Amino acid sequence: MIKLKIILGTTRQGRQGEKFAVWIMEQLKESKIFSSELLDLRDFELPYYDDELPASMLKSPYEPELRGKWAERIAEGEAFLIITPEYNHGYPAVLKSGLDAIYHEWANKPVAFISYGGAANGSRAVEQLRQVVIELQMAPIRESLHFGLFTGEQIFTDNGQMIVGSNNARLVKLLEQLAWWASALTVAREK
Repeated sequence: MIKLKIILGTTRQGRQGEKFAVWIMEQLKESKIFSSELLDLRDFELPYYDDELPASMLKSPYEPELRGKWAERIAEGEAFLIITPEYNHGYPAVLKSGLDAIYHEWANKPVAFISYGGAANGSRAVEQLRQVVIELQMAPIRESLHFGLFTGEQIFTDNGQMIVGSNNARLVKLLEQLAWWASALTVAREK
């Protein structure tokens, strides 16, 4: 099974990302392709990057210890799905800190995005993240899901179920593409 790490990319109080995380984890519960783990950035509290050297020049074991724990969890992953809001046409600083804290553990692995926000449904945050993950030597896949929070339409029921059933099918398509890339890149990394 492919080890999928789902990263909840905000620590803000009242964040909507938790609803998306619950929905994704529920969809993956019976998966025969992925073994998934939710990584909540609240659990890691990574500081802003302030090392003398870029992370690409550092090796494990990392200091402080918290960065080392983050690195271990990321190193285990064979594919990533980042859930991100869009704040002021960009993504949260805490997510940038999580990405910047390490380097080698991300390399040659695929990543997909689910975003949410205002008028652009989080898509501007994802466009910026695509540039960042390419620099980390990751492979961002084409499929992504973007949700508008202020359209007047409800996305989830009160008990957390996705209202528009076609979004479940869209998630399946995203996961299929992510699995393809994860399999291909795992073989390439092993060579």
